[in-house]
Amino acid sequence: MLKIYHNPRCPKSREGLEFLKSKNSRFALIDFLKNGLSSSDLKEIMLKSNLEPIDLVRKQEAFFIHNLKGKTFTIQEWIEIICENPRLLQRPIVVGRYKAVIAIPPERAGEVLSSDKGPRS
Repeated sequence: MLKIYHNPRCPKSREGLEFLKSKNSRFALIDFLKNGLSSSDLKEIMLKSNLEPIDLVRKQEAFFIHNLKGKTFTIQEWIEIICENPRLLQRPIVVGRYKAVIAIPPERAGEVLSSDKGPRS
């Protein structure tokens, strides 16, 4: 089953959610600001998206600008920073069995839908 890491207050995130609904996809809705984000969640996103933690960060966030911009952190430090400050996470992120994408534009979620269909017989 797909997962969508969603912030209901974010217009881009709402667009991604509507895209998935329009495709009649089954998915788990994860409000990561309300319920938190674990390091294993973030590692799964990184593995399936082939992105580094910094690629998942919203660089326009005030917390990033005032506290992180221009600094160097290890991958593990970035994971801890994002988990402690989930507002930094790009959204929406759609995660499937084999692939994950930052669904901006929302049609990018289609990449996950097609990858989850598996091999054709």
